[in-house]
Amino acid sequence: MGPAALNAIASPRRREILRLVWNQEQTAGAIHRAMPDVTFGAVSLQLRTLVEAGLVEARTAQRNRFYRARREALGPVAEILERMWDDALWKLKLAAELEETRRGPKPRRRKKKPGL
Repeated sequence: MGPAALNAIASPRRREILRLVWNQEQTAGAIHRAMPDVTFGAVSLQLRTLVEAGLVEARTAQRNRFYRARREALGPVAEILERMWDDALWKLKLAAELEETRRGPKPRRRKKKPGL
C-alpha cells in the first residue's frame, strides 16, 4: 500500500465512505444521503481521492456512478479496518471526528421549556 492510499484512509470522512462501499456498491447520491452533514460536492471530492488512491473503483451506468471498495488494494489493512468498524468505541470516536471536521455553523441546541 502506497503513500496515496495511506493518506486517503487517514481522513475520517474517507474511512466512513470506504465503510459505506465496503460490502455493497453505492451511488454517490446514496453515500451523500448517509452523510447529510456535508455537501454533495464534498462527498464527490472525497470519492475522487479514494478512486485516485486505488482504494475505490467507479463504474458508470446510465446517469449514475457506482462506487465499490477495492479490498485487495488495502492488503492486510483491510482486516484492521473491518475490526475497527465493528468496535463500539471506534464508532464513538468516528462521530466525534466527523463533528470536528464538519464545516459551517454548528447545529443549534434546542432550549428546554420551563416546567418540562
